[in-house]
Amino acid sequence: MKAFTKTQYGGPEILQCTDEAKPQVKEGELLVQVCANSANPADWHILRGEPFFARFSFGLFKPKDKILGADFAGIVEAIGPKVEGYHIGDQVFGELLQGGAFAEYACAPAQMCAKIPEGSGFQEMAAVPIAGLTALQALTTHGKLKAGESILINGASGGVGHFMVQIAKAYGAKVTAVCSTKNVDFVQSLGADNVIAYDTENIHAHTAKYDLIVDTHGNLSFEDFNRMGHRGIIVGFTTLGHFMGVLLKKAFSTFSLGHFTAEANTQDLSILADLIHAKKVKPHIEKVYPYSEIPEAIAYIEKMHTRGKVVMVWDTMTIPSK
Repeated sequence: MKAFTKTQYGGPEILQCTDEAKPQVKEGELLVQVCANSANPADWHILRGEPFFARFSFGLFKPKDKILGADFAGIVEAIGPKVEGYHIGDQVFGELLQGGAFAEYACAPAQMCAKIPEGSGFQEMAAVPIAGLTALQALTTHGKLKAGESILINGASGGVGHFMVQIAKAYGAKVTAVCSTKNVDFVQSLGADNVIAYDTENIHAHTAKYDLIVDTHGNLSFEDFNRMGHRGIIVGFTTLGHFMGVLLKKAFSTFSLGHFTAEANTQDLSILADLIHAKKVKPHIEKVYPYSEIPEAIAYIEKMHTRGKVVMVWDTMTIPSK
């Protein structure tokens, strides 16, 4: 099978499309013929081995896992022992945070997959796992968002942010979104009640108060969280130094400020699938690449200006004209 592999740390240019052995399904796993992937910041962080402490999980001197890629959508080809609820031919989507998804076939733990809802396609659902799970879990599991509460979402037009705006509205929150001027119309179309353009209003001087602050961009200071929110969640960070500085100040405060890494599970993936099926959430796909241009797709999102998501499709899919 074809797969995009890495043998050292570096930029997207080090990825090679190589012929690899088709994986053998194990207990608790599904063997999936991959039809589409999406690119995430996690992919280029893992590819580059940055921040450095991540290498303790992914390989200190060189990558432990050869095949890159987390998000996928495809068709179940084989089912391992002790897997229930799936049949060969089912259309599924899921996440492999340790890698292995940027390939024609991938073995995924069944508990990290869910069925694609009727009426949705591979491209749409490949865009969901990491970004959708991060948004959902930030709001519900960690942010404890309740209907009627107010929320400020910093970085509302990106992969995580555009899901978060829609999910927060679906859960009955009043949403104020922060983005650039060029993305105001897009964020309003997602359902945001109010939009702050950070290039015309200084968010670091904003004085309104919100029940929950979620920072997907990673540039809010501890003082920003404390001034504007009753509680906060950090999703992304611009630099490790800034992130650690915020956490250090939080350690000496009673302000409720959490941070987390999203964990894939069938229950939360199914919640996202239900929201998409009910048309309460719609993944926005900015660009679609053929699988042969997976390195280019990663380079594109590394610029950190993506509106919504970037998707890559395999030969089984039809690529829309650009």
